[in-house]
Amino acid sequence: MPPKKKPASKKTKEASSSEGRFSYEGLDRVMHEKARLGILASLAANADGLLFNDLKQLCALTDGNLSRHLTVLTESELVEVWKETTTSRPQTLYRLTPAGRKRFAEYISVLEKVVSDAQVDVKASKGLKDLPGGWAPA
Repeated sequence: MPPKKKPASKKTKEASSSEGRFSYEGLDRVMHEKARLGILASLAANADGLLFNDLKQLCALTDGNLSRHLTVLTESELVEVWKETTTSRPQTLYRLTPAGRKRFAEYISVLEKVVSDAQVDVKASKGLKDLPGGWAPA
C-alpha cells in the first residue's frame, strides 16, 4: 500500500497558491520581471507598436524567450497582437492595450514611490544611532 500523503497545512497551501508578495501594494509580478518590464517600457515608448524583430533587438532577447514573455503579457491583457499577411513575409506587431497602458502607468507610479521612499531612507540613515548592545555586523 502506498504511503498516505499528509494534507498540506493551511500555511503551505497559502504559500503555494499565491504568486508571492511585495512590500509595496501595486507591484505586479507579471510586470515586475526584468524582461517583461523592458518589453512594456519599449512598447510604452512606441505607441504604434513594434514588430517582433524590433522588440527582440531592443530587449536583447532570443526568439523563444521574447515569445514566452509576450504570451504572458498577452494572456494578462497588457499587450495585443496584430498580424500582417499582405506581404510575402508575414509580420507580427505588438502594442500595449489601452488597459495595459493604464496598468503600466499605475505600476510606474508605484515604482516612483519605491524610489522616493528609498531616497528618504538614505537621507534619514545618515543620522542613525548605534544599535543597542548585543548587535554586531554579520
